[in-house]
Amino acid sequence: MIQELINKQDNFEIVRDQIASILVLETANQQALAVAAGQDPALWNLKIYSERSFPWESYLNDPSNSDAPIVNVWYDNSSFDKSRSNSIERQDTNGIFNIDCHGVGVSQDIAEGGHVSGDQQAALNAQRAVRLVRNMIMASQYTYLKLRGLVGSRWPQAISMFQIKQDSPTAQSIVGARMTMAVRFNEFSPQYVPETLELISVGIKRKETGELILLANYDYTQDT
Repeated sequence: MIQELINKQDNFEIVRDQIASILVLETANQQALAVAAGQDPALWNLKIYSERSFPWESYLNDPSNSDAPIVNVWYDNSSFDKSRSNSIERQDTNGIFNIDCHGVGVSQDIAEGGHVSGDQQAALNAQRAVRLVRNMIMASQYTYLKLRGLVGSRWPQAISMFQIKQDSPTAQSIVGARMTMAVRFNEFSPQYVPETLELISVGIKRKETGELILLANYDYTQDT
């Protein structure tokens, strides 16, 4: 039986949380840099979530809450490379993490008979968000996601756009952009913990055949 309580996170959970943490840190940093450069910091503002099924609901519940794209980081799956692992302790893992960027746009008429298309604005906002996300995660400072020794590599597999289906007609449009990120890392399994034995006595005896054998007594109890 396993001798210790399994009371830890697996590394796929740590990697997911690290990706989200990097995005939170760099979003704040980019806004500060924008202010210093005389730019509008709102263009670098992202709202970061993790493991949310419908993070864009805040757009629908509060139409005024549409100033920043919403980014949701979630774990998808893992595959294990047996040839690069061992059957006792370490499993070489390729984890897939999705980073969904949601942009919103509001259709409205403007002066002189013009019209702003909400779906186009939503798509552009989602693409701006995924552009920022890709540049943040792929910056050289985050080659190993600040988890060197645990993470071996990170690489973007694809970026794809998707539409958010809404149950009822609305002036708002929501469009998503997903970056699929592959991260190679190690997972570890519990190990057998050997008991400490205290030797009490030892002796040597010669059998009738002339073979020497060891006679020893051990104390299997552990100090408390």
